[in-house]
Amino acid sequence: MKAFDWQLQKKGYIPMSGQIVDASLVPAPKQRNTEGEREAIKSGMSAKEIWPDEPNKAAQKDIDARWTLKIGGKVRYRADGTPLPMIALPVFGYKSHISIDRRFGFIREMAVTSASAADGRLLRQVVTTDNTGSEVWADSAYRSKRNEKWLSDRMLTSRIHRRKPKGKPMRKATARANAAKSSIRAHVEHVFAHQKNRFGLFIRTIGTP
Repeated sequence: MKAFDWQLQKKGYIPMSGQIVDASLVPAPKQRNTEGEREAIKSGMSAKEIWPDEPNKAAQKDIDARWTLKIGGKVRYRADGTPLPMIALPVFGYKSHISIDRRFGFIREMAVTSASAADGRLLRQVVTTDNTGSEVWADSAYRSKRNEKWLSDRMLTSRIHRRKPKGKPMRKATARANAAKSSIRAHVEHVFAHQKNRFGLFIRTIGTP
């Protein structure tokens, strides 16, 4: 990534107009493990330690991927206007975290974690300070006091979505502000769409390097 970014900047495609951060799930082949093996994986043991007498089996076991729930789909409502529970689909695999520059849409930083990793914790790994713009766009999963302070300390302007207050309706002004941010933040979805639909993004390795 560093070499690729160097080539981009050499051609004049310097990071401009701020940066957009997001993450996308990348499924991996599901593993069939016993309860004891799953507990050993969660404890941090290596494949060689878990299957010491079966080297071929250990070589084919992915101990870095994790399960998570993908919540999404269109919000549906009951007759009284209250929203129905969102659809939650279990996914086993990894999560691709990226940051693109707003001007050109090139990936400038990236990180790979298990699917269960929290998006907000990766903000510091993918946000840079070499962009000509100070603004950072991201969805509400990245909003926290720690992240807001971290951005502020680096003279970066947060354009991260605000969350709906628990048990209360979202203020109209906040909803309008989030909608305005979404029109810009949506550009990162185009990058993920190209990766998955055009390039057929899939896991090429067993575990993370």
